[in-house]
Amino acid sequence: MSGDTITTAHDRSCTASRAARELGLRRSDLDLAVHLGLIRTVPDEGGARRVTRSEIDRVRSADGFPDALLARIELVGTAEAARLLDIPAGRFTRLARLGLVVPTKWYLNRYRTVVWLYLAEDLRRFAADEENVPLLKARRMPEGPRALLDAGVDLRPRNWRGRHRGFLLRQSQDPWERAGAYAAFLDPVEIAEAVPDPYERSHLGRFRPGPPVAGAPGTPAARIAERIMTAADADEIGLLRTELAALVREARETGPAPRPTPRRAPAPPRALAPPPGGPKTPRRLLGRFRRRASAATAP
Repeated sequence: MSGDTITTAHDRSCTASRAARELGLRRSDLDLAVHLGLIRTVPDEGGARRVTRSEIDRVRSADGFPDALLARIELVGTAEAARLLDIPAGRFTRLARLGLVVPTKWYLNRYRTVVWLYLAEDLRRFAADEENVPLLKARRMPEGPRALLDAGVDLRPRNWRGRHRGFLLRQSQDPWERAGAYAAFLDPVEIAEAVPDPYERSHLGRFRPGPPVAGAPGTPAARIAERIMTAADADEIGLLRTELAALVREARETGPAPRPTPRRAPAPPRALAPPPGGPKTPRRLLGRFRRRASAATAP
């Protein structure tokens, strides 16, 4: 009918950049809120993420917005984290290496040093837990954790991978995407052993995200990003491979990987059958022969 308006799903949502402006957030703040599951997104036809109008209204109407949301996504580096916990920066680094506090993001500074960032909310929660008082207030680190540190343990990359995997899985819509979220943290050799079919591996590669921080291929920054992104411990690798293989089996049943269509050999050309009665001499040539024969027999 004239005057009727058809509203599509695309019309009821907006891009992440537009949603950030409408919420009065920086784009990086919105991305982190999405990463933490505080703001929900939906995929569009091209695979990008969009924010629905209803989600924008929900976030905007929450108590204490925007300050309460900003407090939940506040990130701090090592020095500020140590101040929040009222401990020296060196002790905080040791706690982080032991996996007692989990980094949320990381970046490379101009010296190509990895800078880990932590949620201030996580640190406040850690400080409020009475069981952590000896780790924060004792003059020396307890013997067990100290032995692990002396052995060179550093669980920051592994813990970050676990947190980032949770983010990727929240964005996944089907088994292939979920399989890609696990494959993202395995090197190609491990993937090949878990997924031996080359067509399935090729299809899986479409859903395998790269590091969130990466430089040009082959650069030191790219190699550092790849090292942080890739599981190194045997137990972590085993877990990822098991989950990957199970998800590929599930994906195979719901939507098999595409395979090339077998090409049929072309049929050999068919020989033309000779006309009935044998080959025919063209009429014009036959007439020429007759005229020559008549001339030869003429007196």
